[in-house]
Amino acid sequence: MQHTAPCMIVLLILSLRTSMADDCSTGNGGSQFASTIVVDKSGNGNFNSIQSAINSIPSNNDQWIKVRINPGVYTEKVVIPRDKPCIVLEGQDRSVTTITFNAHDRTDTSCTFISVADYIVAKGITFKNSYNHLLLLERLSSEGPVPGVSQAVAARILGDKSAFFQCGFLGLQDTLWDAIGRHYFYQCHIEGAVDFIFGDGQSLYEDCSINVTAGAFSSQIPLGYITAQGRQSSDGPSGFVFKQGKIFGTTQSYLGRAYGPYSRVIFQETTMNAEVFSEGWDAWRYHGKEENFMYAEVNCQGPGSDTSRRVPWEKKLNPSQLNQFSRSSFIDNDGWIGRLP
Repeated sequence: MQHTAPCMIVLLILSLRTSMADDCSTGNGGSQFASTIVVDKSGNGNFNSIQSAINSIPSNNDQWIKVRINPGVYTEKVVIPRDKPCIVLEGQDRSVTTITFNAHDRTDTSCTFISVADYIVAKGITFKNSYNHLLLLERLSSEGPVPGVSQAVAARILGDKSAFFQCGFLGLQDTLWDAIGRHYFYQCHIEGAVDFIFGDGQSLYEDCSINVTAGAFSSQIPLGYITAQGRQSSDGPSGFVFKQGKIFGTTQSYLGRAYGPYSRVIFQETTMNAEVFSEGWDAWRYHGKEENFMYAEVNCQGPGSDTSRRVPWEKKLNPSQLNQFSRSSFIDNDGWIGRLP
C-alpha cells in the first residue's frame, strides 16, 4: 500500500500528459490554427524575439498555434516548456531564418533551442550554435593557442511527437541532441563532426542531408562520428533510422559509436558520398558487448557505402526486420504525423 499512491501519481501524470498532447485542436471556421503570432526583428510583428512569442502562449494550450518567424538572424536561446504543446514554428526558409547562440560551458546548458513539450513542429528554420564558428577567426587571430573543441548544442528535443521539416542544425560537436521521444525529421540539413546526432530519441530522418565537416578544426578532428545513439535496454523503443538522404563532407567519419549499451542506428537507401571509416562503427565504452548493438546498412550507395571491411557485428536485416523500422511501424503507428497541421 505504501507504494500504491506514488505509482498512481506517476500514472496520472503520464495520462494527463498524453491526453494534453493528443487533444491539439484546430481553430474556428475551418482554420488549422487557433491563432498566428508574428515575430519580426524589425518590429513589424507581434514580438521582436521568439522567446517572447513562446512566453505569450498560455500554459496547457490545447489548440494549434502558429509562430511565424520573419527572415532574420535571431541571437537568443529559445525554450519551449513542457506545458506548451501544439506549437508550430514557421520560418520562411532555413537559408534566411536562423536562431543562433554561442553557449558552450556544459552540454545541458549550451543549447540554443530546447523543446520539452509534445507536439512541436518546426519548418524552414536553422538552429545553430555558433561556438567554434562565429568566434573562430577572433580566436585564431589572438596570440594564444586556439582553444579545443567543446560541446555546443544547437537543438535539444525532449518532447514526444515532434517534427522538423526542411530545417537546419549547425554545430561541430553535439549539434543535435535527439534526447527522448518520437521525432520525425524530413529534408533537414545536419552539420557537425563529433557525435553531432546523439541521444536516446526514437527518430526517423527521411531524405536528410548530413554534412560531416570539422572546418578549421580538421587538424584537431581527423576522424569524426556522425551518431552517438543512447538506447539503454534490449526492449527500449529508441533508435535512429536514416532513410534515403545523403552523407557528404570533408571529414572522414564513423557512422556511429555506442552512447548506450543497446545503441541502435540504421542507414537505409542512403547515398554516402563522404569517406566513411572502413570499420563503420565504434563500440566506444562497450567493448565486449557489441552483440547488443543494432547497427545496420541497407541498400546504401556511394563511395562510402562499401561494407566489405565493416565490423563483424554489424547486423544484416531481412525484409521483416526492416519493416519494423518503417515510418508507420517505428514512430507513427497511431498516425500522428498525418494529423499535424
